[in-house]
Amino acid sequence: MLKIGVIGYGYWGPNVARNFHAVPGAELIAISDLSEKRLGLAKANYPFIRAVKEPLELIRSTDIDAVAIVTPVFSHYELAKAALLAGKHIFVEKPFTATSAQARELVELAAGKNLRIMVDHTFLFTGAVKKIKELIGSDELGKLLFYDSVRVNLGLFQHDVNVIWDLAPHDLSIMAHVIPAKPTAISAHGTVHFEGGFEDIAYICVGFDGGGFLAHFHVNWLSPVKVRKTLISGDRKMLVWDDLDADEKIKIYDRGVDVKSADGGKDGVHELLVSYRSGDVHIPKLEATEALKAEAQYFVECVEKGVEPFNDGRSGLQVVRLLEAADESLRQGGTRVEL
Repeated sequence: MLKIGVIGYGYWGPNVARNFHAVPGAELIAISDLSEKRLGLAKANYPFIRAVKEPLELIRSTDIDAVAIVTPVFSHYELAKAALLAGKHIFVEKPFTATSAQARELVELAAGKNLRIMVDHTFLFTGAVKKIKELIGSDELGKLLFYDSVRVNLGLFQHDVNVIWDLAPHDLSIMAHVIPAKPTAISAHGTVHFEGGFEDIAYICVGFDGGGFLAHFHVNWLSPVKVRKTLISGDRKMLVWDDLDADEKIKIYDRGVDVKSADGGKDGVHELLVSYRSGDVHIPKLEATEALKAEAQYFVECVEKGVEPFNDGRSGLQVVRLLEAADESLRQGGTRVEL
């Protein structure tokens, strides 16, 4: 039985605690939060747990095997390092750390102590992302042409990070998980609309080896409507994922463009012959499961079996490096940053 303590019982912490309490093989032992009110809520929901205000008290507890860190990103490194030094496996809210240097240190520390790190990129456990990875892996879409993602809404404004660090970790982690190629460069444009705030709108472009495939992300705290949509195009089929569509989240379009070249005869003019293909639309059945519950179960299994999860510290490091590079590009007015 993996005995777990949760640090942070604010916005996402209650969901993490609930799922670790529910999955087989795990036992929720303690919850820590700096707010007495939040601790009281935790104790009301789980009367059997130990409620502690000081996170280090939880980390040093000898009856806890793993620590879930569900706190603002600026605190992840210190709490995660303390937990690893205390011999605990860690489950860390996204983004993994505030810098790639911090992430690398934690990865090396965990490896030296044979401890597991899991970064909470919950979307990787949804039926939609699993299906997308399956479709790309089976080459059903064909050669990939572009990846276009929109994640916009009105608020919630963050006080410690910009919109890229708040919203883009979801989509960058999904891209890194489903796209076999490795990103080689990134550029970003964004703007601040309120004095003293962070960038609240941003556009990110990720390049890959060969230059034929491009990924683009739009993240925004100022949209009048909430949109969660991703388009992935291949030269055989195209995919649309609308995460807000309850019944038809993924649609696969048997549509595309066929291009042939031809000589222009005696004038020697080179012509492109373009034809458009429009076939059926397929709506695949998706696995119906709560993503966070599946992730919590996977964490328990990885610890029990001593195996590295696919959303481990290295995958978290990759996302942090992309976020850092996007910030660097922002500071340089959208300049391309090599990865």
